[in-house]
Amino acid sequence: MKKKKIYGDTLKEQLLASAKDRLYNFLLAEGAIRGVIMNGTRMINEMRANHELGILETLVLGRAYLGAGLMSADLKGVDRLNLKIECSGPIKGLTVEANAFAEVRGFLKHVPIPIAKPMENFDLSPFFGAGFLEVTKHLEDAKQPFTGKVALKYGNIALDLANYYLTSEQIPTAFNLSIKFDQQGSVTGAGGLFLQAMPEAQDELTMDLENRVKNLPSLGEVFTEDRDPESLVRDVFQHHSPRFLANRRIEFMCHCNKERVRSYLTLLPIDELKDIRKKGPFPLEMLCHHCNTAYYFTKADIKEIYGQRFPNN
Repeated sequence: MKKKKIYGDTLKEQLLASAKDRLYNFLLAEGAIRGVIMNGTRMINEMRANHELGILETLVLGRAYLGAGLMSADLKGVDRLNLKIECSGPIKGLTVEANAFAEVRGFLKHVPIPIAKPMENFDLSPFFGAGFLEVTKHLEDAKQPFTGKVALKYGNIALDLANYYLTSEQIPTAFNLSIKFDQQGSVTGAGGLFLQAMPEAQDELTMDLENRVKNLPSLGEVFTEDRDPESLVRDVFQHHSPRFLANRRIEFMCHCNKERVRSYLTLLPIDELKDIRKKGPFPLEMLCHHCNTAYYFTKADIKEIYGQRFPNN
């Protein structure tokens, strides 16, 4: 992956910028509610820069990144999850992956998203239309992946993820996903909150927490103001005795490289590979969909790949 350096060129500058992007796991009401809060401002800005996205595209894909990042908080080892949306609206769909190291990557199917008229607000439901949300979990101790699929009900990623958990996994869940833009269209803050009821949670408790989540200030604004996530949770949920368990960094990250992309070229059908060798264009550009990194292959590279597969041709 070649990440665009929007936070400086040196390692020190990069580390300072990444320090605030973190996931915080916590419990409420003596363990009856598990929660995660996340500052993902740098992640969203780097995602936007690499994928060269406008405001609408950043909002759609960014909310999916935040949601998948929050969902990754209970993964372990080599666990990973895939969040996929297929829809009839102009968005068409998206795919986002997150792993146990809180590394998130993914892409929109249609960039730019066509707009018939200027947006009046950040209601994205008209851009989704009808469709499905699918979550696949690849767990280290499971014999096969688990996939759950629900119809899009709201055209709002936070609400549709909550509906997925309630419908597919029968777990009452709330999401709050927020991205703040300034007047110039730059992302100044981005973050998310995830609350999930354990079996012992009483209805009164879940209703109270749902109301608190609805009345939360915009997390994008909160992190624009450089508010500490832990202090926010302690203030908002102080009556439910928040207890923090752990925290870790979260990052826009893809582990693609030129050798991996080269291996895909070796799998092309013989006729297609022969046509590329003969006609080009050169250098041949191959894009990683997940991070939009471009890898280039010369005519000599293609001849070498072809020769390794078909040494006598």
